[in-house]
Amino acid sequence: MAITRQVISTLGRDGLSLMTPEVIAYKIPDESIVSGSLLTVETNEFAVLKSRGAVLAVYETGQYPIQTPDVPILGSVVQGFFGGASPWLYEPIYVSRAKLLAKTAGIATSREMAELTYQVDFYIHVDSKEDALALVTHMPFSGHAITVAEMVQYAGPVVEQAVNQVIQVTPLEAVNEHIHEISELVKEHLGSFLKIYGLHLNDLKLLVHPRDERMREIVSLKALGLSALDAVRMYAALKMTEQGLVSAPNMAVGAPFGIGGNVMTNLPNLPLDGLVNQGR
Repeated sequence: MAITRQVISTLGRDGLSLMTPEVIAYKIPDESIVSGSLLTVETNEFAVLKSRGAVLAVYETGQYPIQTPDVPILGSVVQGFFGGASPWLYEPIYVSRAKLLAKTAGIATSREMAELTYQVDFYIHVDSKEDALALVTHMPFSGHAITVAEMVQYAGPVVEQAVNQVIQVTPLEAVNEHIHEISELVKEHLGSFLKIYGLHLNDLKLLVHPRDERMREIVSLKALGLSALDAVRMYAALKMTEQGLVSAPNMAVGAPFGIGGNVMTNLPNLPLDGLVNQGR
């Protein structure tokens, strides 16, 4: 058990920081902190000092001597009564001030009960000492660190509820028209939720698309101006073309095909006809 003064920092001997882009807060596991130990706080960090569950202080960037009732000589004597362990347990907790990227995804259903996949990318950061204290107070440690992935486990249900609140009453083909409305609703709900933990929500990006790949391709064809029936025909024709079937043009225009019969070579009745002619 060391009783000498030491420098407490998130930087290792190799100069690399423990505060990686996946870490929001990190607790230094050290029971040998004595009076006068120096707590170093980097420019992208806050530090919260706890002792036996109580918060003693919150620090900004700088280097601070830890004032504890422990002293090297007296401390070693007192430790003898505790079997060599320090009677005062100090927990330096570093909180990242960096802008961190978080991601969450899930499944929502449209008004027709069609499954849609959504993905939300958003940035978070801790802005002040009060925010750092709120994070340490309200979010428990399951190990030495609170990671972005753990935070997403808390925030995921909030995002899911906000997304479904709009999508469940919206037809599948009109979902993209409400993307801005859904994004603003997610920002409002998620921002309020994260504020409890001292986290500020910055930019947010939302993507929604049909979960089924075939449905996604058909919706894309409809976006070109095709009716639902023509979009399904064109999708089937494209798949038949990939298989090298000569009847694919007939499928595209809905014309019958017989062995030895004519193969359609143009698309006279489809809105795509103009696009095809322009490409020639």
